Amino acid sequence: MGIKIRSPKDFYSGLVFILFGVLAIALSRDYPMGSAMRMGPGYFPSILGGLLILLGFVIAGRALFVGAEGIKGGAVRPLLMVLGAVVAFAFMVQPLGLVLATLALVVISCLGGLEFHVYEVGLLYLLLTALAVGLFIYGVGLPIKVWPV
Repeated sequence: MGIKIRSPKDFYSGLVFILFGVLAIALSRDYPMGSAMRMGPGYFPSILGGLLILLGFVIAGRALFVGAEGIKGGAVRPLLMVLGAVVAFAFMVQPLGLVLATLALVVISCLGGLEFHVYEVGLLYLLLTALAVGLFIYGVGLPIKVWPV
């Protein structure tokens, strides 16, 4: 009598959480931990990794008891478009600046969907650009060009 996985989606999602948690702990083990009052560089990744592992076990364990629909075939086009958008952003942000690289990111990502409404994409672009410039350029002070100058 074997264990029956009633929700494969939840089970494999839980395993992914566990994998990332183990990776976070493994990669942060060479950094000093410190204490709760004086946290070292390894403290937060270790705590976060432990929480990811715990969450992964909860999600994967729940999949053994609560049934749900099975895993459907994946859509390749949206996955490739979003991945391509992130890669394009990484290559464009230095020469073109944050504003134009964000435009490429939004447009390429939206091409992965079934519907493409120009006003929605434009609004998304404006909000993301304002947030990125405000947060990363003025808030954090990252040395990223805003425009291609």
